[in-house]
Formats: sequence, structure tokens, C-alpha cells
Amino acid sequence: METKSLLISTGKLTRQSLAGQVVIVTGAGGGIGFETARALAWLGAHAIIAEVNQKNGKAAAERINQELGPGVCTFIQTDVGDEHSVENLARQALRLADKVDAVINNATLAPLGAVRDRSIKDWDASYRVNLRGPVLLAQAFLPGMLQRKSGVFVCVSSVGGAYMGAYETLKSAQVELAKTLDGELEGTGVIVFTIGPGIVPTATAQAGVAQIAPLYGKTTEELFAMYKDMMISVEAAGAGFAAAVALAEHFRGLEIWSKQALITAGIDAPEEVQETHSPTLTGEQAVEALALSREVRATLAKEYEGWKGRSLFERGWMLRDFKQYARMPVDQALEELDKLERSLQGLDNTNPASFGPLVNQIARYYQHYGELAVSAMKDQQKLKEWLGMIRSWQETAERLGKLLV
Repeated sequence: METKSLLISTGKLTRQSLAGQVVIVTGAGGGIGFETARALAWLGAHAIIAEVNQKNGKAAAERINQELGPGVCTFIQTDVGDEHSVENLARQALRLADKVDAVINNATLAPLGAVRDRSIKDWDASYRVNLRGPVLLAQAFLPGMLQRKSGVFVCVSSVGGAYMGAYETLKSAQVELAKTLDGELEGTGVIVFTIGPGIVPTATAQAGVAQIAPLYGKTTEELFAMYKDMMISVEAAGAGFAAAVALAEHFRGLEIWSKQALITAGIDAPEEVQETHSPTLTGEQAVEALALSREVRATLAKEYEGWKGRSLFERGWMLRDFKQYARMPVDQALEELDKLERSLQGLDNTNPASFGPLVNQIARYYQHYGELAVSAMKDQQKLKEWLGMIRSWQETAERLGKLLV
């Protein structure tokens, strides 16, 4: 069995990382889903391809079994939007292995075009796959996970904008579903998070971009160029999905991207989609960055202590709100900022640039924090003082973020 070509094999994960686990990947007859199932099988999991297209699903399972060993992958024909089909998936999966350890909601349908031009049937079809399907899968598999006090349920987000409403609206709803489940399942041992692949130049994606590019007044190449920083290969996207399941404890309740999971797993993205440069800080800039980093960390640590003194409801709300914007819990963010300081001091060989996204997310959180204050505080003088303080926190984080770009 030749595995050297698999991207998932190049990091710190091993062929025992998911040994004995059973993972369902919906819509895995090709593209990202197929590469996810392939990477999961390499990690030792039994991958179940839940695909509506029988020909594609069967061929995908056969390819994985031929490459990685007989019996590592099973195809079960599934229409995720049909209740009876999902029930059949659950019956067959449990008959096969007595349990399902993880579900990845990869199946999708993407009707594109202006809102005014898409028929309500297109919206209904998108709802059926992009939201109804994940809800049915949650209802089918979460009870078993809760009973075992262990499991991973993964929703899949997307990147989009104008002329993608019939698709993105329902994908956004899936993100909200994950947030709701994260709150409901806190402390149960079941992990829920959302992952997005980034911009993946699959044949389907290229056809979709070709369809909407004229609506933006751009060529297909120009529209892809707008998202060049988020470009990632099909295999890398799937490997990121699989790695995220193996490292699920790191991502509980978050919305992440495949690249983040790859970085956590110690996997380098293919050269053609890596960042084109890393910041080279002069001695003066490094000193400035270190001072700013310490200030950002001290501010966040002080706020965190203040949140601990609030009521149970307020504290929980503040912590979840921060996690939504920073994409990690506040205590983990403080640990990452400590690593950044060590990196800037030369005590850690981690590239300071890798902390840039977190710093920028913290800056966006402070902007959001200020917007909340405007709606919550009635005393205009106190509001002015508080907004000035929050703005200074935001500007400090933004200055640091610019140095790390």
C-alpha cells in the first residue's frame, strides 16, 4: 500500500490516530468529501461514504479500499435530505460497527445567481441538503454519542457573497446549528465545530465561478484572484477535514478552516497554496511588536478576570461571544499570545506570522465589543469613556496585526 503521496501522512498524525473509529462523510463520492474519506482511512478510521449518487459512491469506496487496504471504507447510498434514507444510513452503519464516532456534513448543493432570479424550488432544494440534512443527521447520531459520552459532529461552512444567496444563506444556518449544538452539548463529551475548506478549485467550483463572474463584471480568473489567499488544493481541504476530526478537542465550538487544522496537525500545505511570504521584522519592529503583544495579552487577561466576576449567564455569554470572534476560547488565546511573545524574544522558533490571524480576530472582537456597548450603556459620558478605552485596545491589536502581515 503506497501512502507517501498522501498529504495527511506528512504531519504528526499517525495511522493509529483514529484507529477503531467509524466516521461518516456525506457527499463523499468525489472532490473534498472523497479526499476526506481517504485521509480518514489512512488515519485508521473506518470511513463510511454517505453519497446519493450510487455510481460515484461505490467507485470512491473501491478506490480507497484498493489504495489503503480492503474493508477500510464502505459506501452507503444516502439522500441526506430524506428522513427515511438517513434512518437507513444509521441502521446500516450501526449494523456494520455498533457505533458511529463522528459525522462530517460535507454534502452540499449550491444554486447560484441573484436572489431575484432563483426560484423558490432552488431555495427549497438548498435547504433540503444544506440544513435539513445536517439536522436529520444530528437527530440520528447524537443520541448514541451522548450515551457513550463521546463523539464528533462537524458542520461545514463556506466562503461567498453576492449572487450566492440561495447557497450561502443555508450554509450560514448550518454554522448557527453548530453553535447551538455546541451550547446544548457542553460538558457531555460530544464535540461540535464548523470547518470550511477555503476556496478549492474543483471542477464544480470552477463552473460556479464561471457562472457568477460576469455578474461581478469580472473574468473567472479575476474572481478566483480575489480569494487567492484562501486557495487550497482538493487533497489539502480533505486532509484538513480529517485532521480536524483527529484533533477535535482543539476545535470545540469553533469555526475554523482546513488550513488551521493542517497547521495544528503539523502538515504543510502544498507549495502552490502556501503564503507567498513571511514578515521579516527589523530589530526596531520586533521590539515594537513585543511591546504591543504584551499590551494585547495584558488587556485580554484583565478583561477575562473581570468576566469571571460576572453572573453565570453574563460570564457564559461573554466567553461564547469571544470564542465566536477569536475562534478559540479566551484561555487558549492567552496561551497563544504568550507563545507569540516567546517567538518575538527568540525563545520559540514559531513564525510570528502564524499568530497574525488571531491578533486580527481579537481586534475585530473589540470592534464588536464597542458596538455592544453602544446599545447597552445609557450614560453618554460613561459610554464615551468606555468606547475610547475599547478603541485603544482595538488599535493596539490592529497595529500588532499589521506588523505580523
